[in-house]
Amino acid sequence: MNSSAPQQNETALHAVDYWQVIKNRYGIILLTLMLVFMTAAVITYVMPKKFESQAVIEVKPRLAGMSPLGVSMTETSGAGRMTPQFFGTEFEKIKSRNSLSKVVENLQLVNRWNVEKEGALIILKSIVDTQNIRGTDLIAIRVRHTNKVDARDIADEVARSYREYRSEIETRDADRQLQELNKAVRDQEDKVEERRKVLSTIVRNKGIIYKGTDSFYNQGGVDEDMGARSALEIYHNLEQEKLQLESQISSLLKYDSEQLMVYAAGLNLPDNIIRTLYPQYLDAKRQLDSLKINGLGERHPTILVAVDQIENMKRQLNEGVVNLRATLQAQLDLASNRLKSVEVMKDQSREEAIKRGLDAQDYVDAKREFETDQQLLQTMKMKQMGETISRKIPGESVEMHDPPVISNSPVSPNVTLNLILGAVVGLIFGVGIAFFLEYLDTSVKTLEDVERYLQVPVLAVIPKDVGILHKQSGMSPDAEAYRILRTNIEFNRKNPEDNALTVVSGGAGEGKSTTLVNLAYICAQGGYTTLMIDADLRRPRLHTFFDINNSVGLTNYLTTELMLEDVILQTPVDNLYFMPSGILPADAAGILNSRRMSELIKDVKQRFDLVLVDSPPILGVSDASVLASEVDLTMLVVQHRKLPRNMLLRVKQAVENVGGHVIGVVLNNVDVRSDSQYQYYTSYYTYYAPAEAQAGPAPTPTLSSQASVKSQASAPRSGDSDLY
Repeated sequence: MNSSAPQQNETALHAVDYWQVIKNRYGIILLTLMLVFMTAAVITYVMPKKFESQAVIEVKPRLAGMSPLGVSMTETSGAGRMTPQFFGTEFEKIKSRNSLSKVVENLQLVNRWNVEKEGALIILKSIVDTQNIRGTDLIAIRVRHTNKVDARDIADEVARSYREYRSEIETRDADRQLQELNKAVRDQEDKVEERRKVLSTIVRNKGIIYKGTDSFYNQGGVDEDMGARSALEIYHNLEQEKLQLESQISSLLKYDSEQLMVYAAGLNLPDNIIRTLYPQYLDAKRQLDSLKINGLGERHPTILVAVDQIENMKRQLNEGVVNLRATLQAQLDLASNRLKSVEVMKDQSREEAIKRGLDAQDYVDAKREFETDQQLLQTMKMKQMGETISRKIPGESVEMHDPPVISNSPVSPNVTLNLILGAVVGLIFGVGIAFFLEYLDTSVKTLEDVERYLQVPVLAVIPKDVGILHKQSGMSPDAEAYRILRTNIEFNRKNPEDNALTVVSGGAGEGKSTTLVNLAYICAQGGYTTLMIDADLRRPRLHTFFDINNSVGLTNYLTTELMLEDVILQTPVDNLYFMPSGILPADAAGILNSRRMSELIKDVKQRFDLVLVDSPPILGVSDASVLASEVDLTMLVVQHRKLPRNMLLRVKQAVENVGGHVIGVVLNNVDVRSDSQYQYYTSYYTYYAPAEAQAGPAPTPTLSSQASVKSQASAPRSGDSDLY
């Protein structure tokens, strides 16, 4: 927050400075405004009146181009779409040379305007304007001309010529595209014929019957790879059978007698007596065990019969196992032989299937290419037929919706707009000139300028149009500025004995004499015995402020033996005395630069509290430099916004070069009411004036002790007829 406050104050200060520049130079701004405004008014008055006619047309997007593939070129090339540049392109076409040339020829503008064709084209381009009507696809063609009939005719003809020009372009492009399409159809027909020949050759050489679809038959009427698949299937079955037999034989070899019988009984093989005999063998054994359980002994006839029967069945089972093993081995040998023969057949069938597959692939590829190109040819012929028919159907890509009419009221010049623009431009130009002059102006404008360039303090700011104080009735508020000046002189002089002060300026008319008279009046009113010496021997003016004759004065004292009492006069103001200039000499600088002048200054310093010496302008003459070397202090009077800063530096250097001491600067003739930066410095206008007017004369301020003693001891008093 603390950092933003200085920024805001600085911004406000800049705004005040800008406003101050405008206030100070408002005369230039107003003069420039009036000049530009009057210029705009005169130009508007002398400008020829122009009438406007308008034709509203609709420009349809360009028709999609033809594609030999039967696909709209809108999808491939973007034709027929409203691109962001569409209207800009059409505007340029409307104002193109080809389009406007038709207008010149059709309206015979060369004879109508009595110009050459190139000149007519240039004029047309300058008066024809195109614009898209917002929110629509319509184009407005506007023509402005001093002749309202010509404006109407040109607008109408521009629209018609543009339509013809656009139609020519589209017809030319369509013809070229149709030619390319016809050529592409012929090329495609040749290509289809080549495909057909290739397919016929493959059909004859491979023995393939063409049926018009993707299916085909060879000479045998079976599928090419059926034999290979059958041989492979038989081979796999025999291989499985062989593996099964090998497994069965290996199992018969590894089991013992009982286990072998159990395993053999489970085999489902032809002539396997074990499957029926082994269950009987088990029943016989169970019957034997039952007889033994019933108590029959080993020698019992029934037991013996059962044992013989079991032994006989076991023998038969062993023989059956041997026969079964032999049968399995025979089957294994047979399966191995068949497997070998089938393997040979499988390899042969596979090679034949591969050959047939390659032949079939050649056929399929050739057939597919032929049919694809044939379909493409049919599509292209359909497109060709459609485009040929569409060429016979008329179509308009430019349609006029609002034909131009004759305008009875001019549209140019626009008086109101021109005057407003003139005022705005004049104001802007005036402000620009004001700031430019402010930039070029190097004169003293502010207190800071004085203190920065001259390195001396500003003792007082004197407002503009301040009159002679002793001639004004009552208490004037302007006197406060001179009281400030008196106070600052008192406190800025380093030695109280330095009471002789000359008032100089750089040039004439800066108000140094008025400043000296009013300062003397304020000092005398404050109790100082004050002497004014009119040492301006070029153009003396102090005597005019008091209506005193200046025939006897300073020059008489310096050139004769007159006494001070003879040349110092009492003014109507108490404590205020005056020494006129006297007769103007031929060599003013020589008279002032004399020993008697130095003695005069020393003498009056002893007699008066304050000695104020008026001098001519210091630039151009040497009188002021001589006076600056004689007195104690020099006060510069600078008129606000008059002399450049480098001239003021020369004034100060002229004083310092002769040994003078510049006590400070009085900034004179300041317009405090318009210059806001000085209003705070002169706020006594509103604060002190009412109180002083009601209270009457201000009380005499207390003087310094040394000045009071000097006044009582040596200075003349009010009411005395002379000094002694």
